[in-house]
Amino acid sequence: MRAERRGRTREYYFAFHLTVLFFVKPVWTQIRYSIPEEVKEGTIVGNVAKDLGLDITSLTDRRFRVVSGSKDAYFEVNQNNGALYVQKSIDREELCQDNGACTLELKILVENPLEMHYVAVEITDVNDHSPNFPENEQTFEIAEHTLPGRRFQLHTARDPDAGINSIRTYTMTSNEHFEIYIRQSDEDKMPFLVLKKSLDREQKDKHLLQLTAVDGGKPPKSGALNVSIIVLDSNDNRPMFSQEIYQIAIKENIPIGTSVFHMNATDPDEGTNGQIEYSLGKTLRRNVYNIFELDILTGELRLKGLVDYEESSIYKLDIEASDKGTPPLTGESRVIIKIIDVNDNPPYIEVTSVSNTVSEDSKPGTVISLISLTDKDSGVNGKIISHITEDVPFELKPSYKENTYSVVTKGLLDREVLPQYEITIKATDCGEPPLTTFKTMSIQISDVNDNRPQFLQNPLQFYLAENNVAGTSIFSVSAMDKDANDNAAISYHIVREGNQNDITSFLNVNSDNGQISALKSFDFESLKTFQFQVVATDSGTPSLSSNVTVNVFILDQNDNAPVILYPLSSNGSAEGAEEITRNVNAGHLVTKVRAYDADIGYNGWLLFSLQEVTDHSLFGLDRYTGQIRTLRSFTETDEAEHKLVILVKDNGNVSLSATATVTVKVVEPKEAFATADVKGSPKIDEEDSVAFYLIITLGSVSVLFLVSIIVLIAMQCSKSTDYSSKYLQEPIYDGTLCHSIQYRSGDKRYMLVGPRMSIGSTIVPGSNANTLIPDREMASGEVRYE
Repeated sequence: MRAERRGRTREYYFAFHLTVLFFVKPVWTQIRYSIPEEVKEGTIVGNVAKDLGLDITSLTDRRFRVVSGSKDAYFEVNQNNGALYVQKSIDREELCQDNGACTLELKILVENPLEMHYVAVEITDVNDHSPNFPENEQTFEIAEHTLPGRRFQLHTARDPDAGINSIRTYTMTSNEHFEIYIRQSDEDKMPFLVLKKSLDREQKDKHLLQLTAVDGGKPPKSGALNVSIIVLDSNDNRPMFSQEIYQIAIKENIPIGTSVFHMNATDPDEGTNGQIEYSLGKTLRRNVYNIFELDILTGELRLKGLVDYEESSIYKLDIEASDKGTPPLTGESRVIIKIIDVNDNPPYIEVTSVSNTVSEDSKPGTVISLISLTDKDSGVNGKIISHITEDVPFELKPSYKENTYSVVTKGLLDREVLPQYEITIKATDCGEPPLTTFKTMSIQISDVNDNRPQFLQNPLQFYLAENNVAGTSIFSVSAMDKDANDNAAISYHIVREGNQNDITSFLNVNSDNGQISALKSFDFESLKTFQFQVVATDSGTPSLSSNVTVNVFILDQNDNAPVILYPLSSNGSAEGAEEITRNVNAGHLVTKVRAYDADIGYNGWLLFSLQEVTDHSLFGLDRYTGQIRTLRSFTETDEAEHKLVILVKDNGNVSLSATATVTVKVVEPKEAFATADVKGSPKIDEEDSVAFYLIITLGSVSVLFLVSIIVLIAMQCSKSTDYSSKYLQEPIYDGTLCHSIQYRSGDKRYMLVGPRMSIGSTIVPGSNANTLIPDREMASGEVRYE
């Protein structure tokens, strides 16, 4: 028998497989299978993946699974072969009780891309139960004058099986006085004992019969009831109801104790034979006795427990009315109670989340999760209206199946604006009053690499003191990236041109923190400014980058000692001799010590002082110009030769110095003229040569100065937004041979000057000891290097 049924099931599978191939959509599909109850665990229902047209090799990667919300998972799928199999033994009678068709709906979910398929599995009945009577024995007391044709209701057997396996018929042992009558009422069969021949108590006062209930299974199963008939005398009228079937309707959830209906039967007999007692039939379902009660004397039917439409929408009560005669007579009637649904169940929201994370570059319409709405109420009370309460870039998109929705994106997402959304789904039924359910979902926005690293300022300007230690960090660059995780992990590198003179070959950058170190020590006198570019690249895929221009200005340090230009002997030492006549007056210029310092500003500002002199009252030295003059006239007692040691030092923090020795010989006027005659000619030639070179030098410097002024005026007029720094040098030869250096950046100008120049700025160390800051508090004529 089961082999034939399995054969029919396979044909049914094949028919539905063809239906799936030709008519079902690829994303939202539904197929149907059928299996008998009580099959062994592991029994294969069908190959869902094959019937849905899915690639079996990708089932594991796509997380092929059953996602039904049932507490008891009766079915599961095999991700290796796509088969749907029985995971737990199924008892159809326990699962579906008295319902006709028993169908389980399963949700099959696959991802990448997301697909939801609906599978309906019908549980067919097998004949695993025998008919069963509520009691093993039933006794009737029948008066002997009872006329043939009188019917007596027998206990109704119950068989949990359904369809053909339910009770088909009743049989009774042969008896000349009785026969069986079966009344078909709705889907029930009610057996009655019919008296076909009058009884004679004097011949036989008790009859024993056996009633057998037979189901339609193959082979059929049966149950037996022993029927005892005691023959009595008198009471020949039984109570009668006005109707054989009553139908009433009540609302669910009405209070306990409420009167539902008043039964009324009549008996024309007098005395005790006409007194009626009411009772509920003994063949009802057990829960009926817990819900309804019947007053034995008045026939009032009242609620003993709560009625719930969702548990049962109809109740069928068999009512018996018996008199007190001997033997008592009984009349029967049926009350059918229909339960009216009220809106007492709020909607239920079931969320099947594919993922609680969505990429910020997801296009509108991307499915985030699936939701199913259910309401146990019926009709208008079970109709649900749902929407998302917040103003968020998400919406509910209905599917082809009622009360099934997809949560999809309806706009563009930006994690940098809002990285997380809390969306609330509101479901309201259409009952009166309406009931509402809220469901909150948390959706995380995952990052994509859509933001480039950004420098806070471009270009960057750094000031670096010369003579830096090679290999140490000189400054750092830093960029920010609005993205997260690897997309915000920034690495740095320097753009290198590749030629031998490229200054970037002496620079190195830490790719992780942007610390830039110099591989050599810079010399202000060789290099005063340079420019390079740093590129910041994130670690996203694909990576994004941006660059910044770095302008570096080398700041002077006092690393050059003054150099004596005059006096200078033939062997290179700073020694010289001067002759003056004894009759010179006070203030006579003896000579001028000339010196040069390659540094600038204070570091190149030279001061002269007499370190050693034979007579302090005779000679004086101008500390700024280096001119040596007489302080008084010579006397006869003054020595003829004087030695002056001049100390020349700069104004650096740690000053550097040099010394020059001048020997002054005092001669008589006649000797001076003689000496002048002898030496005058070569002296004049030497002075003429020095004057010639000085004129050429001053002319060249003047031309360079004019060209620099013209270039600066042109740049000011063009109003260039180029913030790259310019370097202008103005050499000034005025005894001390001091220098002035101008730095220009945008509209700001920084100047380092010598002793007699206008003040522009002072240099103070910043975070890296490399920042120029205008000094507004310094006294006029001073420049300070701190």
